[in-house]
Amino acid sequence: MTAPFVSPFRRTGVYLDHNATAPLKPEVKAAMGQAMDLVGNPSSVHAFGRSARRAVEEARAAVAALAGVKPAQVLFTGSGTEANNFALRGFPGRRLLTSAIEHESVLAAWPHAERFGVTRDGVADLDKLERRLAAADGPALVSLMLVNNETGVIQPVAEAARIAHAHGALVHCDAVQAAGRLPLSLPDLGVDLMTLSAHKLGGPTGVGALVLAEGLEPDALIRGGGQERRKRAGTENLLGIVGFGAAARLAREGLAEAVDLAALRDRLEREALAAVPRAQVMGAGAARVANTSCLMLPGLPGETQVMTLDLAGVAVSAGSACSSGKVKPSHVLAAMGEDDRSAASAIRVSLGWTSDDEAVDRFLTAWTAMARRSASADG
Repeated sequence: MTAPFVSPFRRTGVYLDHNATAPLKPEVKAAMGQAMDLVGNPSSVHAFGRSARRAVEEARAAVAALAGVKPAQVLFTGSGTEANNFALRGFPGRRLLTSAIEHESVLAAWPHAERFGVTRDGVADLDKLERRLAAADGPALVSLMLVNNETGVIQPVAEAARIAHAHGALVHCDAVQAAGRLPLSLPDLGVDLMTLSAHKLGGPTGVGALVLAEGLEPDALIRGGGQERRKRAGTENLLGIVGFGAAARLAREGLAEAVDLAALRDRLEREALAAVPRAQVMGAGAARVANTSCLMLPGLPGETQVMTLDLAGVAVSAGSACSSGKVKPSHVLAAMGEDDRSAASAIRVSLGWTSDDEAVDRFLTAWTAMARRSASADG
């Protein structure tokens, strides 16, 4: 019998919110520490600047390898949100189509975009996408995430790309929640643009990337300097980029760990549903990444659950962390056909490199006790 996996991560509480941000990996922290000794602007031509430039380009090569592309196809940004905005606003004149379950940074980047729906399991409805593409003339840009941040459901991006390209459209894929959890390749997906973010991989916050198909030239995001092929001016975030490179290398090497996370996630769901039969796992009928569980507990608002669990030392989210502080139902669950009350009663549990059996046990103990108290109060 295999011994339970015990995380090396030292904590006072249980952190189960990796989809919001993953704790910084020790190897990444070490790489960034070494980079702190670098002196010079990466755009300077003297020896100090060349050393800094070398560090940036080594990191670019690592991120490119993660995405299955050449280093010249990677443009560094300040975040995944910035990369999404870069992609969607970089081709003016194209009509924009997005799925109804995209991250807020996609939906808000172009509020008047056409949206196509999803199935009850949260999978993009490609028949609806094709009908929308066929309904109007003119060039289009389609944005479809690879993995939903709330449910973990894997989206049919490669098939969507084939449909979109048949109608002359470009395709953007927000792969922020997929990197490090699925094998990733821009050419294999057949998309034109891909968004990545370091802090979902155990890298630092404040750095992302937009990956481009060869020959594709979006409009510049920020003007004023020659950085990032004159597409994103401003001195590069050297420490963040070095950390991103280290996290990207670790992500490529660690894909096999998804098997362990799947076992933890499946146990969490199995025991949660056995203890609280009225609970539901959203998206359970579709293919999902191994680390994510969206648990709906009817009658108990998700934000109440998050606060109660936090008091018990367990950190989870209600929907996307980027929408924290906003008391509103999940737009993802609403798109899946849930009413407002049900859509507001879900939490997201997301595992990662710090997760272990003890963390799952502590979550189950706190969550089950909370659910039973809620049932007693209602009864």
